[in-house]
Amino acid sequence: MNGKFLVTGGAGFVGSNLVNNLLSDGCSVRILDSLSRSGTQNNLAWLRSQHGNGQLEFIQGDIRDFESVRAAVTDVDAIYHLAGQVAVTSSVDDPRLDFEINTVGTLNVLEAARLSDRKPIIVFTSTNKVYGEMESVATVEHESRYTYRDLPHGVSEAQPVDFHSPYGCSKGAADQYVRDYARIYGLRTVVFRMSCIYGPRQFGTEDQGWLAHFTIASETEKPITIYGNGKQVRDVLFVDDLVRAFRLAVEKIDVTAGQVYNIGGGPANTIAVWKEFSKLLSGWKGREIPVRFENWRPGDQPCYVSDIRKAFAHMGWKPHVNKEAGIRQLWEWVSSNKNLFPTPSKGIEKSKPTEVRA
Repeated sequence: MNGKFLVTGGAGFVGSNLVNNLLSDGCSVRILDSLSRSGTQNNLAWLRSQHGNGQLEFIQGDIRDFESVRAAVTDVDAIYHLAGQVAVTSSVDDPRLDFEINTVGTLNVLEAARLSDRKPIIVFTSTNKVYGEMESVATVEHESRYTYRDLPHGVSEAQPVDFHSPYGCSKGAADQYVRDYARIYGLRTVVFRMSCIYGPRQFGTEDQGWLAHFTIASETEKPITIYGNGKQVRDVLFVDDLVRAFRLAVEKIDVTAGQVYNIGGGPANTIAVWKEFSKLLSGWKGREIPVRFENWRPGDQPCYVSDIRKAFAHMGWKPHVNKEAGIRQLWEWVSSNKNLFPTPSKGIEKSKPTEVRA
């Protein structure tokens, strides 16, 4: 589908990769972004260097401001709503801000679309955190990882939602609003409940984006702390594969409208967050990477793997980039762009321990 697209959070990691793809395909793109996250200024400058300002329009604005959102939505054909507060830890520290950004901000997008004459398609990025801790799902501990005992394909969309943490609640409420606007108002909406996304232009932090954060920390000699035993397993998805899913969701909107999809690397792209990931990093660096271990954090799932069969059945989508090739690309991007990341040797305060989150 060509036409005009709005990407909220379009200067972020996922957003900038999506915007680059859309512009490269000749689409007209408007970004609405507050530029509050680390790395967004760099990503916006990169997009402008690649594409100029011909088909790219940037609006610095906040999704909490309805009038700004409504003005940005007025003449677009589709909205990729990626803007949000993304860290569990930040949501615990400031649950009101988390709610205002994730829930109220999403309602603003939905209302702007409902009031628009064009009734644009909306693709919303939700999270696997809407499923909560999944205490009833049995896991098995092996030498280097955990696996599900009874879910060989991973967690499907039929898994009951169980919002956990203010972040889970705010994203879960937004998730349900997006679904219901398809049922009640007939808007063509799609929800992606996403697992771990990674790739170039990801400025991972202690709170979100663990693959990138560990990679950046290893390259800039920052300390790494692992909570738990490092056997926690996540399915990881390279950002190009996510972008392809975004595009397909809009192209096949006659099928995808009103649907929810678990989007991740699936069983073929699972990795233990340190017991296995560290071997890749150490191999590329040529030496072991020192870490320290701390006790498990409350709510940390020993295993999360997406069942992605519904996305394949409806869109013909599945990941193309395997975890080894994708993580290598991330590492090469970080290694080639060390100037973008502060290092302790430059007087930057050492990072706090990292909490592993899907």
